[in-house]
Amino acid sequence: MLIYNIMARLLDYPDEELMENLPEIIDAIKQDDAIGPQEQEDLLNLISWINMHDLTGLQSQYVQTFDMVPEHDLHLTHHLFGDDRGRGPALIDLSEYYKASGLEVEGKEIPDFLPLILEYVSTLDDLQARVFLGDASKVLKVIGDNLEKAESPYARILRIVENRGHLAQAA
Repeated sequence: MLIYNIMARLLDYPDEELMENLPEIIDAIKQDDAIGPQEQEDLLNLISWINMHDLTGLQSQYVQTFDMVPEHDLHLTHHLFGDDRGRGPALIDLSEYYKASGLEVEGKEIPDFLPLILEYVSTLDDLQARVFLGDASKVLKVIGDNLEKAESPYARILRIVENRGHLAQAA
């Protein structure tokens, strides 16, 4: 589903490609009927905020938000295990799950990075995506709460992801 690709891109480290593709992302958000009105508004507000920065300033904001504050870390197992040895097996299990689903994780990112998870979820049908995210809803809520306390514009994306997971748990 397109919304998950969009959120993955907006939550990933900003680069020139993101900045160049913002007009197309805006068009996609406005044209996708699967994106609810509140989700659409939240995504477009974040893009407006992104557009107020040059790339270097945006990258600095991103690092300050996600890399310098452990409570905002987008690596989900960090919030469950910290640096505990239990984190390793969880990461291996997630990697194996991806492989069994036909997804090869490329690059240097570890498998619990939320933008990577969202890319995977975008390959699922809506119910499967919501169920998969429902399994992570407690962690997503914690990160979203922390981002809201910090008044981060990224908090709304976490709320969208969290809410989509909650809908599966309610069904």
